Amino acid sequence: MTVPTTIRLYGTVTDSIVDGPGLRFSVFVQGCTHGCPGCHNPESWPFEGGTEESIDELVKRVLGNKLCTGVTLSGGDPFQQPQASAEVARRVKAAGRNVWTYTGYLYEDLLRQLEALGNSDLPPEERDRLEAVRDLLALSDVLVDGPFVQSKRSLELKYCGSSNQRLIDLAQTRAQGRVVLWQDYDVFPTKPPSW
Repeated sequence: MTVPTTIRLYGTVTDSIVDGPGLRFSVFVQGCTHGCPGCHNPESWPFEGGTEESIDELVKRVLGNKLCTGVTLSGGDPFQQPQASAEVARRVKAAGRNVWTYTGYLYEDLLRQLEALGNSDLPPEERDRLEAVRDLLALSDVLVDGPFVQSKRSLELKYCGSSNQRLIDLAQTRAQGRVVLWQDYDVFPTKPPSW
């Protein structure tokens, strides 16, 4: 698999408290085909929009914020830029940060996509894409899945916009062989490993 050196971004938020627990560095990738009515980032849909940034520089900015305990990949849809998103996740995970990933896909749909990896006739570019989808799932601690549904929107929800979306604890899901929802708990700042 080719390791990407750049990522196309809609933007970043260096100190988010709404995209997962604790203080987080949120990365909004550019590009999304879901087109959810009521999306709060419709400008992130066109793949040709946004700005291209070096992954080295982005990760340097992420790790430069010593107070952030985690990184959130959102968008757009990180699974529609899976190679670059997985590379960012790989590097920040190696530095001891946790990773939350938001997607308009359902977890089960992503797993179904991965079944194609068993096909020996898969074109190389599609194999690269699917391997990156697999890697991004493996590197993510929590997956917030499902499209935003305006009729199910609620401001009472924590870390998602509509009640159909799930916060999936991916480590527990893999361990138990079934979808396990992330359990909310108070996160108190701890000394990051980089200190």
